Amino acid sequence: MRIYKVGGAVRDRLLGKPVTDIDWVVVGATTEEMLAKGFRPVGADFPVFLHPKSGEEYALARTERKSGRGYGGFTFHASPEVTLEEDLIRRDLTINAMAEDDQQNLTDPYHGQRDLEARLLRHVSPAFAEDPLRVLRVARFAARYAALGFTVAPETLELMRQLSDSGELEALTPERSWKEISRALMEDQPQVFVEVLRACGALKVLMPEVDALFGVPQPPAHHPEIDTGAHTLGVLQQAATHKQPLTVRWACLLHDLGKGLTPEQEWPRHIAHEFKGLKLIKAVNERFKVPRDCQELALLVGEYHTHGHRALELKPSTLLELLQSFDIYRRPQRFEEFIAACEMDARGREGLEERSYPQADYLRGAATAARSVAVQPLLEKGFKGPELGEAIKRERLKALKAYKETAST
Repeated sequence: MRIYKVGGAVRDRLLGKPVTDIDWVVVGATTEEMLAKGFRPVGADFPVFLHPKSGEEYALARTERKSGRGYGGFTFHASPEVTLEEDLIRRDLTINAMAEDDQQNLTDPYHGQRDLEARLLRHVSPAFAEDPLRVLRVARFAARYAALGFTVAPETLELMRQLSDSGELEALTPERSWKEISRALMEDQPQVFVEVLRACGALKVLMPEVDALFGVPQPPAHHPEIDTGAHTLGVLQQAATHKQPLTVRWACLLHDLGKGLTPEQEWPRHIAHEFKGLKLIKAVNERFKVPRDCQELALLVGEYHTHGHRALELKPSTLLELLQSFDIYRRPQRFEEFIAACEMDARGREGLEERSYPQADYLRGAATAARSVAVQPLLEKGFKGPELGEAIKRERLKALKAYKETAST
């Protein structure tokens, strides 16, 4: 029995990055031997065990064979005869196909260290094209390591293009796709994830609504970058720069989908794109079974982001409707995330990344003014039922009028 550290832990150590998760592969062992040493089995598809003390995962060296469509369409074979090199060749990228023994002696049969130095994301073998999930994984790694100068090798991009054209991407489950998408959006340069998917044709398969934004012009007075797709990437980049949570980043990616529906004869204006985009946002949310908090914020930002930009001009009644839409009384955090998405949208424009956004503090102040209305005095006056609701609304409107007058002086 020989045990090796494999994959990301080896890659990140060689890159000088912190090592968080460690994967181990065991060569020359049987399931019975692992159980005898106290390892606990997990996973139904192939032999993976939890270490009796550390709880880390140890997998028996295995080979795999394509047996069906999609990410799960593989048959695995594990036995003491499977070599380390045979186990490593089934991995996606050369930089993930290296192993170390307990003395940090490197096993690198597919030149992963060379590709690390060349800053290349390159597939290990032609079997790469058997797993459609790898298209998303490579795009995610491109986003993670873009700051270090990594790019996708041309021949790997070509295999990703073939996978995108093959129909295999449609066989991915929503859960697996969302797991990769959400992880990619939380990388330091999530816009690179979208760029790579677009370069290999996967974006138009997975998210045609986002792909449709590229080549659609916007008024240069408001959008110096002009192209709506380029703007979306810029907004996503700003969201990462400002360390926004996943909910905000997802909303940033989808906020302008309605512009992809504007007829060419109406370009570069996009009248009512906020409302037109809602059905597209819903479709993307449903396609990937997106978590509810991400779904809700994306829809609200899609519908109301121009309200956010025009906050200083809104009538008190419109401002109250906006606040009510977000249920700021019970869900204040969601309104904060809306403000953040609006600010990222304003900054995600060429040359305007450092612009100030006074609308943010104005909206926060408006929310505070509306929340300051006390219900108890109205109850003491005898209001109840629908009449109480109307009385609260009148008082909140009065508070917003006073706030707007004070803010404008």
